[in-house]
Amino acid sequence: MLHVETRHAIHPLQVPGMDTASLRRHFLASGMFLEGEIRLIYTHYDRFVMGGAVPAGGSLVLDQVAETKTPSFLDRREMGIVNIGGPGTVSAAGESWALERGDVLYLGMGAGPVTFAGEGRFYITSAPAHRTCPNRLIRLADSKEVKLGAAETSNKRTINQFIHPLVMDSCQLILGYTTLEDGSVWNTIPSHIHDRRMEAYLYFGMEPKSRVLHLMGEPKETRHLFIGNEEGAISPPWSIHSGAGIGSYTFIWVMAGDNVDYTDMDFVQPEDLL
Repeated sequence: MLHVETRHAIHPLQVPGMDTASLRRHFLASGMFLEGEIRLIYTHYDRFVMGGAVPAGGSLVLDQVAETKTPSFLDRREMGIVNIGGPGTVSAAGESWALERGDVLYLGMGAGPVTFAGEGRFYITSAPAHRTCPNRLIRLADSKEVKLGAAETSNKRTINQFIHPLVMDSCQLILGYTTLEDGSVWNTIPSHIHDRRMEAYLYFGMEPKSRVLHLMGEPKETRHLFIGNEEGAISPPWSIHSGAGIGSYTFIWVMAGDNVDYTDMDFVQPEDLL
């Protein structure tokens, strides 16, 4: 079963007048992981798509998606898949890959229908592509690891870069995930914006009752979302993206836009946020 939701782009001047329900309707990504379904959110930020596939021991096929107006979803797109569940397989272009929890699979433009199977909970991300890059499975040991933060500022964390110029070739997708160490709660501090790229977060590995306070909005006009496990945030190019969580958690970050320069960001120090 396939379900697709469309999210239109929001101008920053619209945000100050939004109540909590409006903010969540436009920027919170929820309900993506339902057993036996593929559920996608098609955004008008760089035509980025995020979603989930939960085959629940069976199999699910992602092929035609009406919103792209192409015969098959990946005809003019690339895809990054992260398994946040049990062992599973993904098949495309005559190949099959076994994904354990935390593994990342990149599929290039033209890979054709994609089959998800097993006990995996597959986080799907996709952006338009202008050329075909090789399909590749990237395990944690193959990622680029970066240590940042400090215990005294409660943001000691490990960043693992997977779909990234230092690891592999892609068109515009950049993907990795960040894990907070015990006692650290703050992610992406200092915050930043990047006007040339949108970004999306997916929070996972959280206890059911835990929440992340996700900060968004323009630096001088911030807003917030309370986000639960396996929920995400859609971050427009004009918005900051930071958060603090209750207990341990990991978040997957994905970017799409003009370039693949991970360091292309404009930092905003905490004292400059309002």
